[in-house]
Amino acid sequence: MEEGESLKVAVRVRPFNKREIARKAKLIIAVDGDVTTVTAPDDQTDTKSFTYDHSYWSFDGFYENSDGYMAKDKKHKNGKKYADQNTVYDDLGKDILENAWQGYNATLFAYGQTGSGKSWSVIGYGPNKGIVPLICDDLFKGMTKKAAAAQYEVHFSMLEIYNEVVKDLLNPKKGKGGLKIREHPKRGFYAEGLTSVLVTNYEEMTRKMDEGTINRTIASTNMNATSSRAHTIVGIKFTQKTRNAAGVESAKNAVINLVDLAGSERVESTGATGDRLKEGAMINLSLTSLGDCIHALAEQSEGKQGVRVPFRNSSLTKLLKNALGGNSKTIMVAAISPADINYDETLSTLRYADRAKQIKTKAVVNEDPTEKLLRELKEENEKLKKQLLTGKVVPVDFIDEDGDGINDKDATKLRAKWEEEMKARMLENDKDISDMNYTYEERLKSQKKDIGDSSLKKKEEERLKKPHIYNLNQDPQLSGRIVHILRPGTTTIGNRKGSPSDITMMGPGIQQQHAVITVTQKNTVNLKPGNSECRVMVNGSLLQGEAELCHNDRLVIGSTQIWLFQHPGNKPKQAKGTKTPDITYEYAQEEIASKSGINMSADTDLGALQEELLEVMPAVEEANSISEELDKRVKFEILLVAPEVIGSQGKGKTQIHVKMKNLENGTEFVWPQNKFRDRLYQMKEMYEHYEDEDEWERPEAEDPFQESLDTEVHMGTVMVILQPVGHLVELKEQLTITNYKGTEVGVMNVEIMPCDAKGKEFVEEDDVFVDHPEELIGEDLHFKFKIVSCRGLPTRYKDVYCSYSMYLETDRTETKKISNSSNPDFNFTRQYNYKPVTTQLCEYLRNGHVVVRVMGKQQLRSSAVPNNAKGLSTKDLLKQDRTVFSNGLATNGRLQDPNKQSLIVELLLMKKTQARLQQKLDSVQKLVKEAENISRLKVSTTALKDVLSCTSNKQADIIIRKHLQERDQTTTRPAFSLLTRTSEMTTTASTQPATARQKTAPSAPYSNRRNNRSNGHTNRRQNNKSTGTRDTQTEYRTTDTTTGTTDTQT
Repeated sequence: MEEGESLKVAVRVRPFNKREIARKAKLIIAVDGDVTTVTAPDDQTDTKSFTYDHSYWSFDGFYENSDGYMAKDKKHKNGKKYADQNTVYDDLGKDILENAWQGYNATLFAYGQTGSGKSWSVIGYGPNKGIVPLICDDLFKGMTKKAAAAQYEVHFSMLEIYNEVVKDLLNPKKGKGGLKIREHPKRGFYAEGLTSVLVTNYEEMTRKMDEGTINRTIASTNMNATSSRAHTIVGIKFTQKTRNAAGVESAKNAVINLVDLAGSERVESTGATGDRLKEGAMINLSLTSLGDCIHALAEQSEGKQGVRVPFRNSSLTKLLKNALGGNSKTIMVAAISPADINYDETLSTLRYADRAKQIKTKAVVNEDPTEKLLRELKEENEKLKKQLLTGKVVPVDFIDEDGDGINDKDATKLRAKWEEEMKARMLENDKDISDMNYTYEERLKSQKKDIGDSSLKKKEEERLKKPHIYNLNQDPQLSGRIVHILRPGTTTIGNRKGSPSDITMMGPGIQQQHAVITVTQKNTVNLKPGNSECRVMVNGSLLQGEAELCHNDRLVIGSTQIWLFQHPGNKPKQAKGTKTPDITYEYAQEEIASKSGINMSADTDLGALQEELLEVMPAVEEANSISEELDKRVKFEILLVAPEVIGSQGKGKTQIHVKMKNLENGTEFVWPQNKFRDRLYQMKEMYEHYEDEDEWERPEAEDPFQESLDTEVHMGTVMVILQPVGHLVELKEQLTITNYKGTEVGVMNVEIMPCDAKGKEFVEEDDVFVDHPEELIGEDLHFKFKIVSCRGLPTRYKDVYCSYSMYLETDRTETKKISNSSNPDFNFTRQYNYKPVTTQLCEYLRNGHVVVRVMGKQQLRSSAVPNNAKGLSTKDLLKQDRTVFSNGLATNGRLQDPNKQSLIVELLLMKKTQARLQQKLDSVQKLVKEAENISRLKVSTTALKDVLSCTSNKQADIIIRKHLQERDQTTTRPAFSLLTRTSEMTTTASTQPATARQKTAPSAPYSNRRNNRSNGHTNRRQNNKSTGTRDTQTEYRTTDTTTGTTDTQT
């Protein structure tokens, strides 16, 4: 491998998971050699291809052999290209291992959305071992084979980065604030005080890895902290000590970092821009910074000058600095889903990986004589001591990057920070010196107390025979890691604040004496809540009293703790050919949702909504529990918002929002789902400090349970359908204002008035109605949009105004703000001029609508809070509020039909059309009657056409008089019997195209256009439309029926 080589990138596509199969997902990924292609679900011609070092097809072409390993299926059409675990390891893992033997640092990091298969490739499950365990196994096998050539040492460490806090997973009690990240001039960034244990074989390393995973699980279970939000770094330091012919000892050191990154779907989901709390900023900072670093490094590799790589912006990028831009051989594995429902995330991952492959690193062999290393460490410590004593400090690195001068106060802070860094570096050097002075055997002896622990093995043996419960976690890697064996007699469950319980559980909703499990003399197991306030669920239903548990029962303790009960001695007999379903976290959540009335659907859109609900429902339950325990006097509930309610154009999807209601002052705020999630993480952080009895309260401006009264809120929406404009019909309607729930919160008086260019509104006599909006194409269109007033708005709002955007507008137009009125008069008018009408605008008028949002600010009202609310706790207030089911879904409110306004507009147009048709029928009947009165049995087709093209009775009267006064010219005009064909021509009146009409000309320009059509120019316009051209001149012809003269103008 050459120096300055590119980062190696591999992409792997997994099979469909259970949810994707249930939703009948479609395959959108294709792999051909090293090329991965993704196809857009809604357009099969929209494909994007990417070339990587390796593209692995693991979607199909495999079978499960007798020991559970997923092997190539030679009988399957894709069996040859199927990439099993060994294939991936041979291509990637062996490279990493070989680099380590040569003395190069190596890094493997896995990237992709949650559930894309990152952990499958990196860790694996059961017999399908991933890259990490296979590297460890082969490393120790190689040490055994080469034992005579050198002395080998392997140190193992494991850390987690969550919310920018670095946690030591081998010593989780070390420091509540996490480990500090320091920078060494040679080693780069490192986590100060990170536990690094000496391991002598693969089994010891596996136990340490399991220990770290269990500590991850405990933290995750206690706070329901989703593992997809955390990054895990496994560090393996491999040292080879040899002596040359002169007896000089040298050490070759290689550090292998194996990184499992957080789910990439959170990178751009940080909630509303500019939110005062900047929700999600800390959660997503590491992944966002990683993306920034990869982008900057790629630009550097392309030769761009002056690019700064922001490694210092996050904990993750500091610790990965060497892996991405320094002394390391680095491999990236990008895991992707094959399903169409994950298209956006998959495409994002592929682009991310494509950018990363441009990065170049420069790895060097880390080998130095031991004596030299010792000497350099001692010399550096002496130098640091002198600097601390003389005070000649604050290096350039500690001055801000802009180079600006600093004041005395800042200089003092910088000096203190520098001194802290120097002391930490000296301690790290002293530790290294101490390690070098101790023999391998002495260091091994000093930590033997942990290596031989057999408690985990004993517990695994007891699980096979005795009743027990174990945890279920969103991350399959963390499920089953915490096991509690149930002994004969009673086992108490409670939090750590009361008297000691047999099983201590932490998290929202866990009471001091929460539940009791009893194992009877007959070996049956019963579960009973501590009291009526203790939330316990069995198989998705709330437990009211004592119940006997059965094998594989699902238990929910409090808001976040989900456990599986197993009783090996009382397993039910299983019928032949049947298989017990795998009980997972998702299975338990779907069961809870099903008992709440939500059943999973195979329909793509509905299935996606239900999956979101499965995630949001327990989150809302948890937020309410935290609010209750911290007495924040706030309640959360889920709102399912139909696209019609929020005014989505086209085919929108139902969205999930969360409403926060302040039970003390009655204010309500509706948050998008992402904003709620990010607020929830801050709530969890507050609760964690509360549990640890630290300072947990925050200033009001930083409290995730609070929202400023200056925040503008969405009161409701009105959809104004523009279809009348396309027919030049005025609209004056009182339209319902609906909130997010679809509940009526008031009415809005809206007008749309067709007018001429000068703003003169047309009246009924102008008769500018057109049958089809297409008739307006190529013509100028003018109309006024008016928001007159609102009526019956809730009194709790002030500074009320309306905003909207019209066709092709990017900025929103706002009315004036009205305060202290539930019936504000806006009297807002704006004229719109389109010159000319295009096909696109015509389609918008036919099917589009204007979404008018009613906005305002809330004001406190004493009447909003019950008189007896004062002095009540959040728990008591939640009991009083009965508008929410236990699953968090809102149930109150009178829903409005979102299609109501559409029906009103259709009725308006139908009345106009009916009136026009009735006028035509009346005119034909009058022509027949007048003809009969003068004993004429025949009339020309021209007369009938002229009468049918009239748009008013007055105009028809003129045409009838004109034709009846003419002498019957049967030799030049075909005629037909009115007695036999009147009904046929009446039918023609209802279907005759508008282009066949004729009328005398009112002053309005739309009337001139009608004359133009009635005198033969319509055919020319239609011909021009068919060829894609339009006349620049239009001929208008008007006829004076009293003098018989014709005036033509262009």
